[in-house]
Amino acid sequence: PTMAHSKALLVLENFIGGKFVPCSSYIDSYNPSTGDVYCKVPDSGKEEVEAAVKAAKDAFPIWSSKSPLERSQILNKLADLIEHDLEAFAQAESKDQGKTITFARTVDIPRAVHNFRFFASSILHHVTECTEMPAMGCVHYTSRAPVGVAGLISPWNLPLYLLTWKIAPAIACGNTVVAKPSEMTSVTAWMMCKLLEKAGVPPGVVNVVFGTGAKAGEALVCHPDVPLISFTGSTLTAQRITEKSAPHCKRLSLELGGKNPAIIFDDADLSQCIPTTVRSSFANQGEICLCTSRIFVQRGIYSEFLKRFVAEAKKWKTGNPSDPTISVGALISKEHLEKVRNYVKKAQAEGARVLCGEGVDPLALPPGNQKGYFMLPTVIAEVKDESCCMQEEIFGPVTCVVAFDTEEEVIQRANGVKYGLAATVWSSNVGRVHRVAHRLQSGLVWTNCWLVRDLNLPFGGMKASGIGREGAKDSYEFFTEIKTITIKH
Repeated sequence: PTMAHSKALLVLENFIGGKFVPCSSYIDSYNPSTGDVYCKVPDSGKEEVEAAVKAAKDAFPIWSSKSPLERSQILNKLADLIEHDLEAFAQAESKDQGKTITFARTVDIPRAVHNFRFFASSILHHVTECTEMPAMGCVHYTSRAPVGVAGLISPWNLPLYLLTWKIAPAIACGNTVVAKPSEMTSVTAWMMCKLLEKAGVPPGVVNVVFGTGAKAGEALVCHPDVPLISFTGSTLTAQRITEKSAPHCKRLSLELGGKNPAIIFDDADLSQCIPTTVRSSFANQGEICLCTSRIFVQRGIYSEFLKRFVAEAKKWKTGNPSDPTISVGALISKEHLEKVRNYVKKAQAEGARVLCGEGVDPLALPPGNQKGYFMLPTVIAEVKDESCCMQEEIFGPVTCVVAFDTEEEVIQRANGVKYGLAATVWSSNVGRVHRVAHRLQSGLVWTNCWLVRDLNLPFGGMKASGIGREGAKDSYEFFTEIKTITIKH
């Protein structure tokens, strides 16, 4: 590209100590719907992380001594400012990530706003415990204090949504923050930084360092002055974080992948179940850790379900994310698209049937999107439980549908993966719904619905899906240090 062309690119800067700071080297960030470079992201490392941690450390005494009410007012102001710019944030998120403008407008940005409002409110309602020992003449009580500098690492699938889900509780509790968004989706984090001063966030309270996990993320995880790390991303990266932070005894919150089952009994209301299960399979291009990618259908309704499910999936149009009639945008990167396609190829090689989507139906794209990373919603049937398509997180618009006979059998099969994040159960039998929910190894179970969230309640997974929970009480516990104080009188 000519110099004139590169001048038009958006160039992001790190946000350290309340100021934008240029970086010595940059990474290209692509627009997934066109395949073109559209933005330059700082390629930060040790030096930048060092500066950000220092700024956060310096800001900690003043920020942590503010009352919860003062912090609450600042969080609410920040929420208002993001909401005021909702359309600009939604456009940027859609362009940077590839998701549809509709999804960014109705899910990502409103949820980011809600994250700040939610913790602005919840921080005002925590109480500490107290017990008495009259025979000993003692009273015990607990107190909670912020921990210090929080290292926050967020992924590319729901960029601002998941970043604010960490920043909000961290600063609400009085910690200061060094955050590292994904290098593939950094724009909305950078836009948020521009609003911090106006919201009244003191310099150094929120620092954002852009770059790769291998360089910037590693420097943050290994920094001795960062006592806690909250990470959302892959199980593989989490293992590395665990090893690297072990010498420092860091506190970890790890929200990892899922291979989430949908269990559909023969008494399910299919008029509700089918559109919701299509959504739970393909929303955000299937790039949500909560997406259902293994659909178990009771044999009596299996063929009817499959016919109706495929017909409904085919109605989801794939194309330019800024077109409001589109349901499926672009996948995050060329490499990721290739990886997802390879899963479909493996399934075919194993003798599974691809009923619609990748390699079966033609994908027609507008002229400007021919080089984008697009894929049709893909439904695979007759896959064996031990296939990698049923065991590994694909993280794309691909779902596998298989038949089952009994309740006992489907519980065993649903639990037969290393993950345990979310599950959905479809049945009109209340007793069965409770029985199955109790026995699934899953941090979240939705029955007759999907992705209905109350932020008060614990969010997180079992097994390889993570460590810890996030929510009003859980995030408060993670981002504060508890102390028991005993007074003899």
